[in-house]
Amino acid sequence: MAGRESVLVTGGSGFLGRSVVAALAKGDGSDGLVVSADLRTPDLDERIPGVVYETADVTDRVAIGDLIGRHGIGTVVHLASIVNPGRDTTAEEEYEVDVVGSRNVLEACVEHGVARVVVSSSGAAYGYHADNPVPLTETDPIRGNRAFPYSFHKRLVEQMLADYRETNPELEQVVLRIGTILGETVDNQITALFRRDRLLKVRGSETPFVFIWDEDVAAIIARAAGPGPPGIFNVAGDGTVTLDLIAGELGRPTITVPAWSIKAALYAGNRLGRTPHGPAQVDFLRYRPVLDNTRLKEVFGYTPKLTSLGAFRAWREAQGL
Repeated sequence: MAGRESVLVTGGSGFLGRSVVAALAKGDGSDGLVVSADLRTPDLDERIPGVVYETADVTDRVAIGDLIGRHGIGTVVHLASIVNPGRDTTAEEEYEVDVVGSRNVLEACVEHGVARVVVSSSGAAYGYHADNPVPLTETDPIRGNRAFPYSFHKRLVEQMLADYRETNPELEQVVLRIGTILGETVDNQITALFRRDRLLKVRGSETPFVFIWDEDVAAIIARAAGPGPPGIFNVAGDGTVTLDLIAGELGRPTITVPAWSIKAALYAGNRLGRTPHGPAQVDFLRYRPVLDNTRLKEVFGYTPKLTSLGAFRAWREAQGL
């Protein structure tokens, strides 16, 4: 596939979006116009020369269609979603952005003759299940848990994408099921686990993480927007990093607690308003999806520069831990 004349990036002002826009602007994926769309646009001194910045909301289908038509977009990179909801963000608001927003983007792509759509899915789409294969390959079922809105929404979006592959095969798809992203400035609910004085372990679980460095993700998405092949690909560095290994890297002890005890504490804390997490959060730690990246390397043609452990060490060093 040749580079497209123009690329639209939804969620272009987000953590990942900024890196992707920068990679595309350098010509890593497309040799044409790069349009970055988000609810907010960067300050003038933070903008990348040559990039067109637009204010747009993916929940507004008309606005997305207008952007695609006005700029003659050939490829859409759809990154807009709510990964780390705020304390006051409702599940309905998350659904509106994650699922309805994705539907709006796909409908607009078909309506305006977009040639390719690149979608940032997640390893969370597989769900957090005790019987998940280890490792998970792209042919394994998508079973995102209803208890985790982000995971469930990724499942719904992937089902939507599968339908579009049947009804609109002219729209090429690159679906990237991305593992846990780490970067120099990453700070989220997962990295918060690593900052505790003692790292919490669920008895009977190794809690294996697969990490991918943000620069690798940006390069992969840029390739997907340009010469990369269509298809579905797990995105993760080689290997896994267990909680015990993380504790050793940080020089911190672990505390091992039975699952039932953590569930009881989360239930009480949630009822009292002390934590937004409920008992189901235990499965988030206990049954981490382990992604096989063979297709990424052998079919897509990209080998991550950092392994899972390498990405963790780079994050740890950048954070001064």
